[in-house]
Amino acid sequence: MKKLAILFSILLTVFFIQPSELMARKAPKKKTPEVKAAVGKSVSKKRVARKSPRNTAPEIKSSILMDMTDRRVLYEQNADQPIQPASLTKVLSLYLTYEAMAQGRVRWLDSVVVSQAARQADGSRMYIEAGERVPLETLIKGMTVISANDASVAVAEHVAGNVDRFVERMNRKAGELGMTHSVFRTPNGLPAEGQYTTARDMMILADAYLRRFPGSLALHSMQYYTYKKITQHNCNALLKKYPDVDGLKSGFVRASGYNLIATARRGNTRLIAVVMGARTPEIRVRETRRLLDAGFQMLQASRTGVSLKS
Repeated sequence: MKKLAILFSILLTVFFIQPSELMARKAPKKKTPEVKAAVGKSVSKKRVARKSPRNTAPEIKSSILMDMTDRRVLYEQNADQPIQPASLTKVLSLYLTYEAMAQGRVRWLDSVVVSQAARQADGSRMYIEAGERVPLETLIKGMTVISANDASVAVAEHVAGNVDRFVERMNRKAGELGMTHSVFRTPNGLPAEGQYTTARDMMILADAYLRRFPGSLALHSMQYYTYKKITQHNCNALLKKYPDVDGLKSGFVRASGYNLIATARRGNTRLIAVVMGARTPEIRVRETRRLLDAGFQMLQASRTGVSLKS
């Protein structure tokens, strides 16, 4: 364990403290805040605050990285800091929907009648109309690929009868999964008073979701989706920029910033990285990529015995 911590510290020096030549050219006067690695332990918020005054205005608010093979946390930064989940919420809504299908309560080809409430959902949409009948499959694709808020409401109403009952099930399931620092108020993550989560809870959710419904990655890896001749792209930019990434979900609301759960597989190793509260979409991608790079290289080095020293 001590050896792994040393290896990861070396990698963090490479990926977090010393920017690449490309990043240095883009922002020569900025440096990534200094951070610490942690293996299976919470990072003290007070200790982090003392360590670097720059954390008062970080480029991201929190992050965490896990090896799914043994559920080992490889790195974390303020992973228990409450934050608005934004559209990462939809991963929990999808979990409940797939679970309902597994239990035979709903079916993939169900015809879902779109309500006025679903039609009026704000934010990202797939432009379903009130009274329209849409296959559940189509709505799930809209939720997964283009983060459609209108589809999320329609699915919640179909699965549970109404949104309030669906949200009750969301919070019950979150408790069952061990998401002890999360409260959900909407099925799509649109801002709501009292709604919050943490990077650690999103990691717990993603791990449970991928283990129980691995086939969902076939949709999460889609870069585009077309409905009514309108083509929209998946906001998980790592699907294009990082060959090993095949999911999972992005999100944004002003109250939190830019969030991302990313999962990547290399050989028999699958990592889950969560970055919360990035100031820009570019920072969100950059910091998630650095986490994944550092994690894969640390695990490779530990398994082969190859030294990371030059």
